Amino acid sequence: MFIVNIVGGLGNQMFQYAVGRVLSEKHGVDLYLDTRAFNKSNIHNGFELMRIFNISALVASDTDIINVIGWRATKIGQRLIRIKKLNSLDGDCYFREREISFNKDIFSISSNCYISGYWQSELYFNGYEKLIRNDFKFSLSLTDENDELSRKITSCNAISLHIRRGDYVSNKHTSSVHGICSPSYYKKAVAYINEKLDDSVYFIFSDDVEWVKDNFSINNECHFVENNDGKDSYVDMHLMSLCSHHIIANSSFSWWGAWLNPSKTKIVIAPNIWFANGSNSNDHVPKSWVRL
Repeated sequence: MFIVNIVGGLGNQMFQYAVGRVLSEKHGVDLYLDTRAFNKSNIHNGFELMRIFNISALVASDTDIINVIGWRATKIGQRLIRIKKLNSLDGDCYFREREISFNKDIFSISSNCYISGYWQSELYFNGYEKLIRNDFKFSLSLTDENDELSRKITSCNAISLHIRRGDYVSNKHTSSVHGICSPSYYKKAVAYINEKLDDSVYFIFSDDVEWVKDNFSINNECHFVENNDGKDSYVDMHLMSLCSHHIIANSSFSWWGAWLNPSKTKIVIAPNIWFANGSNSNDHVPKSWVRL
């Protein structure tokens, strides 16, 4: 079996699931998800994958985890394997992401392994796009206002534009790692889209819509999507995926909103600076996307 550690918000969970799904498919073994991180905290709406998508992975029990990584599952073991100087303690049964860049070595691991990391690159599921898109089909139908929005989106040259704030602003550590996209980025992105396309209609998504309304404006027709929050926040990703083109934030949430659009002709604009702390993001954004 493969056991994948699941942490973070929906976008992070999707990357983690995707790498595990590919490995389980390649090796022909079951995929288990370690969701224990959500037992004590429901940050970012908790574990969402099985509620939102039609996926068939199993949830790992404590016994499953012990069977794969043995003593490493204990509290002391977890502390020890986090120490970089003790990398050799990982053995063949524990594979951890140590750098943000794509690591092809993950495809050489054995079929009885625990996988821990974020794995935020399309390269981890290159060649398996159809499989991943199928797994990430939204299981719940759009209703009421969202159904009406979806009709508007699919009837025009819709551009999703995502402005991520939330913990990128309020949490000091998160802000130091990620930062927020500058107004100049969005200005350049809108100008790029408008130069390439006619009659663009913008659908603006944000976790702080009131701030956006007070501080952001464009001359094109635009619609603020502000009816989804809490457990319904994922619907914004669904609506993003229905748009024709995308301007994303430095966020895995809008990354997936853009990626799930299967169009071969879509324009996706992503920020050139993804991490405020200077971490390398070359493998994070697909080569076909435009970075500004």
